Amino acid sequence: MIENPVIQIRKFEQKDRDEVRAIIHDTALMGDSASLFFEGKEIMSDALSSYFTDYEPESCFVAEANAIVVGCLLGARSKIVSEKVIAGNIVPSLLWKAAKNGTFLEKKNIIFLFRCVGAMLTDGLKTPDVTGEYPATLHINVKKGFRALGVGSKLIAAFLSYLKERNIAGVHLATMSDKAALFFSKHGFQLLYTGKRSYFRHITHKDVPLYLYGKKL
Repeated sequence: MIENPVIQIRKFEQKDRDEVRAIIHDTALMGDSASLFFEGKEIMSDALSSYFTDYEPESCFVAEANAIVVGCLLGARSKIVSEKVIAGNIVPSLLWKAAKNGTFLEKKNIIFLFRCVGAMLTDGLKTPDVTGEYPATLHINVKKGFRALGVGSKLIAAFLSYLKERNIAGVHLATMSDKAALFFSKHGFQLLYTGKRSYFRHITHKDVPLYLYGKKL
């Protein structure tokens, strides 16, 4: 933790890639590390961030405190476009890499994948398609020790301004965090859908909520 940090927001640069990937991985589970449910930092970091940093870096922002990256917003102007790239380019590469290095054989990963399949069969994992009114999407991640300092608010303000300049009609996001839900409500996002997810039950010992929020611009 930096004492009395001065927070500055700027556009993502390729020099930030490693630090952003680390932040995304270390805060993936409602602010805690993805290592709680998945073994394989490189694979998980690729899955969570490579579209944004490698295919649409111009829509991403970082927050610095005294020249140290402490948070990031990964954004996409079109969720539909990002999903096509992920499905066609990123997922095949990740599956090959994971199979080659034995990631799927890790006990923790087998349990998580088994629970994902079970949740898909019992709960269904789809959410309403809101991309017509809210085409853009985003993810905000902030390091522990730098939360509640206005970092998220500054990141979201920068991204919304960026979208408005490009005449994007709206933006949406999904979160499993109650705190994040309150944050987005405070910033004018409307709750579009609520659901639950069971694939983290072996960690949280209960189903976690899923909130889908949207904001017209």
